[in-house]
Amino acid sequence: MLGRSPVLLEAAAKEVARIAGMESEKVYSHYNHTDSYHLLRWTARESYQFMYARPWEKVVQFYSNLVSRSTGASGLSELFGCKKYEMTNVMENADSSNEKEVTGVASKDKEKGRGGRWNRVTFKIALSYHGGSFDGWQKQPGLNTVQGAEEKSLGQFVDEKKAKQLKERSLLIEGCAVVAGRTDKGVTALQQVCSFYTWRKDVTTGDIKEAIDEVVPRKLVVLAVSKVSREFHPNFSAKWRRYLYIFPLEEENLKENSDRTTPQNRSSFPDCDVKESPSSSQLDVQSMSDRPQAMPSDNSNEESSSLDEQEQGDGILIPTMKPQSFSVSKVDQLLRQLEGKMLSYKMFARDTQASRNMGPATECFMFHCRADETTLPSTDKESEGGIRVMCVELVANRFLRKMVRVLVATAIREAAAGVEQDALITLMDATCRRATAPPAPPDGLCLVDVGYDEFKRERCFILD
Repeated sequence: MLGRSPVLLEAAAKEVARIAGMESEKVYSHYNHTDSYHLLRWTARESYQFMYARPWEKVVQFYSNLVSRSTGASGLSELFGCKKYEMTNVMENADSSNEKEVTGVASKDKEKGRGGRWNRVTFKIALSYHGGSFDGWQKQPGLNTVQGAEEKSLGQFVDEKKAKQLKERSLLIEGCAVVAGRTDKGVTALQQVCSFYTWRKDVTTGDIKEAIDEVVPRKLVVLAVSKVSREFHPNFSAKWRRYLYIFPLEEENLKENSDRTTPQNRSSFPDCDVKESPSSSQLDVQSMSDRPQAMPSDNSNEESSSLDEQEQGDGILIPTMKPQSFSVSKVDQLLRQLEGKMLSYKMFARDTQASRNMGPATECFMFHCRADETTLPSTDKESEGGIRVMCVELVANRFLRKMVRVLVATAIREAAAGVEQDALITLMDATCRRATAPPAPPDGLCLVDVGYDEFKRERCFILD
């Protein structure tokens, strides 16, 4: 074995020491906002603590009950009044319109005499799953994911040729499910859409529904299965997606919640500030009708002190406390500014590839952006009434990774600071993603449904 050069070994040792030194000196600092609201705006750590100091278990249980009842998006009528009949019709009309389109395309395929892959049977599957019971959608080794559970159940419908190929490669015999949009760990879906194809002609829609329902009963539920054309693609054929975020306005016992905001947990959030911040006991949420109180600012260094004295000398009052409550109507005003616009949401995305951080890949068109306050029904038979929550409804042609959660958290932070109505649009011109807040907890997020026909505003829950 050839010996290594002492010069190369010494150079390698210096490089390792240099990298280690850089890591030890790395400091995560709060984004330096320069507008007039920068002293009122929460830091990343304060925003993170404010978001997680909520009774999220009640929201998780609410979503779990919706999935187990197999009601799909119509189950959300409990939050917004008598819309169950309308939502049911929407789901039926979407299926019927899609079936007409599929029938027409299938007949064209026969007329053209297409063979090969056009002879395979493609199934469209609408399903619900509880986010708290899975580690997200995408299949990953050693994790309990929705895709992994579904594809395992679909393995029995794989044709002989493909099964033989999988055996020769020592792979498990599983189906291949393509989805309209992947969801993160903890995110619930009420009417997710995916597809599966096979060359077997004896497989029926009832067989597929029965196989998937048996995997994780009451946590992964099939709503409908239909045969569609080979040209159907759950993702590329979709014209809009709708998300709902439920944010509890009441806080939970912060002592019991302190374990969730330990330094170890916060270190996994690169947006978090390393400066000392107020204790979580200061982050109380008041009634929206109460006068907003405040939390001590963690920007009290020499630079900010001199800035305060100078601005106070000019007759401008600089508050030394940060607000700790927000107005739901203010959040609604901020979100409404995004409607009907094609904008780049790269500042509101997380964990995206560098090649997707510029250009059309970051642009989304918002059809509907609203927020409203309502009451979350109680899941405990012994307790009376529910808890007050803010619901944020977003409909767009596409969403970036973690975009909804970052958008909700940032809207709440900006509303608490009392910024101008175009604040969210202004943040899109920022040069660093630290300008936006860390993602809100995934427990409150739900993929409501996916649309393959033109968007109609009357289908939305939150209207004027």
